[in-house]
Amino acid sequence: MNITLEQAESVIAAAKKKATEINTKMNIAVVDAGSNLIAFVHMDGGWIGSVDISMKKAKTAAWFQMDTKALTPLVQPGQPLFNIEHSNGGLITFPGGVILKDASGEIIGAVGVSGSTVDDDHEVAEAGAAAVK
Repeated sequence: MNITLEQAESVIAAAKKKATEINTKMNIAVVDAGSNLIAFVHMDGGWIGSVDISMKKAKTAAWFQMDTKALTPLVQPGQPLFNIEHSNGGLITFPGGVILKDASGEIIGAVGVSGSTVDDDHEVAEAGAAAVK
């Protein structure tokens, strides 16, 4: 099963609301379980350079079926996935990509957020993900 457009729009709306609450301007991408882009928003004033990053965070979370925050310690020098970010046309392995699950716990997609600190990015992505639970 994959995320629907209606669900993706709910993720975007919840993430935008959180971004506004914490006074950030984000790029928010939602992909389905196969990492295909379903919805995207570039908030007014958001960094253009973060457009690609938000999409890659979403794809990375979907491809590896885990939040990008969980990948961060695994990609450090000397760790088992060091340099994996150079695979698959470029991955983003720092916080801001969060998997999306349906009510039964099945992964239906992922959201990627970029435009502030990685902690803010992750917080906004989590707020978006909560919209489908």
